[in-house]
Amino acid sequence: MSRSIFTKTIISLTLLGALAGCEGDKTYVTNVVEEVVEPEPDDTTPPEPVVYSEFKIGLLPDTQGGSDAQGQAHVAMHPMAEVLEHQAAAGVDMIIALGDLTDGGSELEFAEWRSVADSYSEQGIEFLPVMGNHETSYAYTYNWIENMKNFIPEDAVHMPGYEWVNYYVIRENVLVIGLAYYNLPIAFDWIKQVVLENEDQVEHIVVASHDGLIGAKYGQTREQIVDGTKDDAWVYDVQPKIRDFFASRDVIYVQGHEHQYQRSLISSQTALTTLPSSSTPTGGNYKMNTYTQIMAGNASYKGYEFRFGERDLVQMIVSQKNATLSSGSTHYDVNSSLLTFNQDRVDYQSYFAEHTAKSNADDQAFDANWQMMDKFSRTTNRCETVVYPSSILADTRPVLVLSPEYISNDCFADDGTYASLIGGENNTFNRTDTRTRDMGITPGFSRAETLNDLVRLAFQWLYQYHERWSPNLNSAARVIPDYENDEMIIPETTIDLKEHVALSWTPAHNTASDILIISGTQNQTGTYQDDYGVVKDIEVDAGLALSQTDGSEKQPIKLPTSATKSWDISSAVADTFAVSFTAPETIDAATVTLASKGNEWVAIAPAECVVDSPWNESYLTQAPTRDASCSDVPLVGYDSTFGNRWWVVLNADTELALINL
Repeated sequence: MSRSIFTKTIISLTLLGALAGCEGDKTYVTNVVEEVVEPEPDDTTPPEPVVYSEFKIGLLPDTQGGSDAQGQAHVAMHPMAEVLEHQAAAGVDMIIALGDLTDGGSELEFAEWRSVADSYSEQGIEFLPVMGNHETSYAYTYNWIENMKNFIPEDAVHMPGYEWVNYYVIRENVLVIGLAYYNLPIAFDWIKQVVLENEDQVEHIVVASHDGLIGAKYGQTREQIVDGTKDDAWVYDVQPKIRDFFASRDVIYVQGHEHQYQRSLISSQTALTTLPSSSTPTGGNYKMNTYTQIMAGNASYKGYEFRFGERDLVQMIVSQKNATLSSGSTHYDVNSSLLTFNQDRVDYQSYFAEHTAKSNADDQAFDANWQMMDKFSRTTNRCETVVYPSSILADTRPVLVLSPEYISNDCFADDGTYASLIGGENNTFNRTDTRTRDMGITPGFSRAETLNDLVRLAFQWLYQYHERWSPNLNSAARVIPDYENDEMIIPETTIDLKEHVALSWTPAHNTASDILIISGTQNQTGTYQDDYGVVKDIEVDAGLALSQTDGSEKQPIKLPTSATKSWDISSAVADTFAVSFTAPETIDAATVTLASKGNEWVAIAPAECVVDSPWNESYLTQAPTRDASCSDVPLVGYDSTFGNRWWVVLNADTELALINL
């Protein structure tokens, strides 16, 4: 019996007793004592949400320094020092050293590396180093442990049998897993176990290793599957499972090894079957079936050319830059990238600086002139799409995904607000060349038994086989068998990069609605480089032969006047695009206005400049009539025929919300 029922019973019995005691004029007084009842605990009350502090990670690429005249290998101390100084100034909590810390794994090199890193460690910055191939090939396990045990966090949880090699830590709501070179397939079952055991306390997953499944020069898929050994299945059997698991968990995969910068989406399916995401009535918003792969660039005295190009069967490149100080390239790049996690949000910025240093000599020291070359912002509650370049030939089938337009389906916030992209075209995009490469077979040893078998593997694992109904945007002849020389040729080609555009929602903060974060529209400016990093002009120089879907070369393009052709995107202007923003009926449209966030929330346009009209695509090129005072104000409209719907024309990533008037 509950306490409330028990109290009511006592009161009722006492009253009955008082009534029974009434006899004639006699009155019997019975004291009724009401018990004070505390309410029963409400088990349905949700717990208070956990509030996490901001957590910032810096990515340190390969720091190999080459060998001196006496044959002694060194660490590239000048680039490394510039990266760590930049990241410390940015307030990083952790620095992930992405392997190939050394060139030859010698004690001298480890001492050089520590001499740069020690002072930052003493400042409280945590390091998470992973082994590269230059550690696994040239150092001994005890050398690695002795030199890295004071950097690897004490609370790190190590993979059994691979202690000090593969391990993880949790910081705030971020799970960070570190893996040695070539250990991703080996550690996959352990990674799944770690994620499942900790999924209730993490919202973000970063997997860091020296190399990855999909490369620019390397990549385990090319090396261990297409060019692999007969009956050797250690990568072959798990590669699709890794892609699928990482995509389902929204993993950010970071790596070194390639000595060039690249960010791409890796599909769990294929690129041509990776559909843009939206929302469903029962499931809400859903993400694309991809994970983010970041090749962190370079902090060494060597740079690599872009060898095998986009692995376009499963990869969509959204950022690519390399510099080799060879074959016409005038410099190296040093790269510094930052991942900032705050609750359900992640912000990413990547920077580069040019230099010509080749050794640790004093006269080779330089002060990095950092310029931002890549960025994104997103939350775990988002919709997203890949916007393809407008260089796609008009007669190319759209194949559901090959759209150069800024158009999306509705994406819903938790408060019922929803938004979508409603117009614009991707006419400002970057272009890059790759070089010709070949692959061969060794009968009885190679996985491929014949040249045709090797071509089959290439199309099954790396490249999209070109047909009219499944076009390859990089070449009509992506792989060519050379029967005379018994080799498979991957011809040089020209690649136009894609945009990854995300619509993310985060809860209202000093706003009348939840907040929409638009990201991915201004990362490209019309740059064009060759395979070694030499600058070309996309408006003058034609692409390489066979790089278009009809077998011709990609033609020079006329960029919008807003395109800067600069690697520095801090002043980049996006192609004009439009967004629809619809509030729920609970919001009174007369009391709010559409705003964007700079240092604070500000109405995008004053009331007299807001057009009362449904959206019309013609507004992208011909704005409706407004008062002359509105000429410098962004074009904003309110659709009174629909109710509670605003639209706005933009040329930059931004954050939108309704604010009270």
